[in-house]
Amino acid sequence: MDEAKTVHETANDRFKRGFGDWFWGALILATLLHAGLFLVSPTFGTEDYSFGNEEIESIELPDEIQIPPPPEAIQRPATPVIAEANIEEDITIAPTTFDENPIENLPPPPGDDDGDLSAAPTFTPMTVRPQLRNQREVAAALMKHYPPLLRDAGVGGTVNVWFFIDENGRVIKNQLNQTSGYDAFDQAALNVASVMQFTPAYNRDKKVPVWVALDITFEVQQ
Repeated sequence: MDEAKTVHETANDRFKRGFGDWFWGALILATLLHAGLFLVSPTFGTEDYSFGNEEIESIELPDEIQIPPPPEAIQRPATPVIAEANIEEDITIAPTTFDENPIENLPPPPGDDDGDLSAAPTFTPMTVRPQLRNQREVAAALMKHYPPLLRDAGVGGTVNVWFFIDENGRVIKNQLNQTSGYDAFDQAALNVASVMQFTPAYNRDKKVPVWVALDITFEVQQ
């Protein structure tokens, strides 16, 4: 009967019975451990990190700079106008003056026995060269005799022509001196040359016949 009443103790029963002892033992150990840490740990303190206001130093500003006004706009130059005809004279001798060439040193005017000057271009002394008088007629002749095919293609050229001008400024003879490279321009220049009229040339105070070489230029007007 006594053996039947015996109760067997399980592991759970033994754990419940010993829980109180383990709990209070662990709590006391933890308290002692923390107390020891507080004793051996360094003491922490606080410091003042507040910012102080420094005195602001005033700065004197310079006087206001007066900016000068911009300069006035420069007037644009006038647009150059291209002349209707560009006829430049190629002087056979350098321009002469009485200061550099005294009268006594000048060659005498050609006489009647000097031969036929118009036979071929040659040096002819003069103190005043001939000047073109009918520029408008020459400009019209340039437009009239301009080769159409070359003009439409925008091609230009310059022909140098010899002129034999008599004592009255009339063109007695002309011939090709330097070609432009186009036969049409060369022939047109000779046609224009026949229209030209000049003032007489002078050697000292006497009218003289002279040979001069001039450029006749054909150019397309833009």
